[in-house]
Amino acid sequence: MRLIPLMVLLVLVFLPSRASLSQQPAVRDGQHDFDFEIGSWRTHLKRLQHPLTGSTTWLEYEGTSVIRKIWDGRANLVELEVDGPAGHIEGLSLRLYNPRSGQWSLNFAASAVGTMSVPTVGEFKNGRGEFYDHEEFNGRMVWVRNVICSITADAYRFEQAFSIDGGRTWELNWIAIDRRVGAPAAPEPAPC
Repeated sequence: MRLIPLMVLLVLVFLPSRASLSQQPAVRDGQHDFDFEIGSWRTHLKRLQHPLTGSTTWLEYEGTSVIRKIWDGRANLVELEVDGPAGHIEGLSLRLYNPRSGQWSLNFAASAVGTMSVPTVGEFKNGRGEFYDHEEFNGRMVWVRNVICSITADAYRFEQAFSIDGGRTWELNWIAIDRRVGAPAAPEPAPC
């Protein structure tokens, strides 16, 4: 008979109360995080010619990015088209919002390849978006970080970096400065 009160006590101690279950933080509603970006942009793109080789040669491009809202902001489609001395780049990014996690997946495809890359996944906090994945690059696994920062109504900055040491250090390899088409000249957004 003593065993039953002891079991009841253990159940009460180790079962979470309704109060503690209801106190779990709610998932932040970030479904409109990319609303600032809807529209047409002039894009200045710089990409490191040979990432993770010690290269310091940057290739520059000029062009446009057009961003369309889908599903009332819970997704968007980016069309990038830029030209430079190194050639022509056409890219497409499909961004999808997951309301259960409160996070976005950024899915990129270049027209030269024709397939989607591994999505980077993350969210915005304090006006800065950070998105990560782990993928193969030139035969080795690397961490990828995409950051969107220095956001204003008429400009923002996108940076991509790779890490081969588990995120202790990052090598920047892609920088895009976007300025809204038709907006007055704005200073270059600060680095992320």
